[in-house]
Amino acid sequence: MGSAMTGVEHNRIGRYSRALLIVPAGALLITFFVLPYFSIIVMSFRTASSKAAFGDGYTLSHYSSALSDDFVLGVLLRTVGLGLGVTIITLMLGYPVAYHLARTKSRWKGFLYAFVLSPLLVGLVVRTFGWMIILSNNGVINQALKGLGLVDQPLQLMNNNLGVMIALVHVFLPFIILPLLGNIQAINPELESAARSLGASRFMAFRKVTLPLSVPGIQAGTILVFVLAISAYVTPAMLGGARAKTMSVLVIQYLVDNFRWPAGAALALILAVTAAVSVWSYFTLSSRLTRRLP
Repeated sequence: MGSAMTGVEHNRIGRYSRALLIVPAGALLITFFVLPYFSIIVMSFRTASSKAAFGDGYTLSHYSSALSDDFVLGVLLRTVGLGLGVTIITLMLGYPVAYHLARTKSRWKGFLYAFVLSPLLVGLVVRTFGWMIILSNNGVINQALKGLGLVDQPLQLMNNNLGVMIALVHVFLPFIILPLLGNIQAINPELESAARSLGASRFMAFRKVTLPLSVPGIQAGTILVFVLAISAYVTPAMLGGARAKTMSVLVIQYLVDNFRWPAGAALALILAVTAAVSVWSYFTLSSRLTRRLP
């Protein structure tokens, strides 16, 4: 009986010990995620004030004003469209690179890894300044086109969605390559060899075997890039100008320039909810399509 009780006590102590292991992570999560979000939610319902960050009362007017404002809705749609465009382009560019890195046996493999990770080694502001030099009216591209006699007037590559999209693709390309790389490396190459030995072409073996098995990596990478793209601030602020304003830029303008903290908090939450709904819809749709793949 005594030894049985001792075993029960040991099990109980073990459960308590395992529970204590999550305390540090839980504390960090509550401190840096739950509490800030809760503060933003509360602030979004506070009344505006010209003397402080917010007034004493509570109101829904910030949400109703934002959701009925054609300008805000246009910026929100532009932001989501920009995120979709960046995600699609990074997937089209990143998948072949990830596949090659996962399958190659070249001695240059380490160099290719470093080349993929190189954008992460330079600060975001520095990278954006580099794209400003390349894309400006007097930049490298326009000077080259003028020198070759291909254009008389410089192309408008900045202060629009095009310039922002180009820079964001460069910034976030590693974030889709790395999840895909890990996923494709986990796929046994012998599966493709077996499909080809049964008469499938190289493309058919890829489409029937590798592509369906790499869907989890595609989902992880595209969701990560989409969320990062629609929440990006520095690149749209520096390259977008007034004609390519995104929600992140608009939120900062509300908070810093106009000192409208409750309205800015409401816009931030609208963007967060839009991102959450978009990610949930995409994940649900892609999961259903994956189950239908042969």
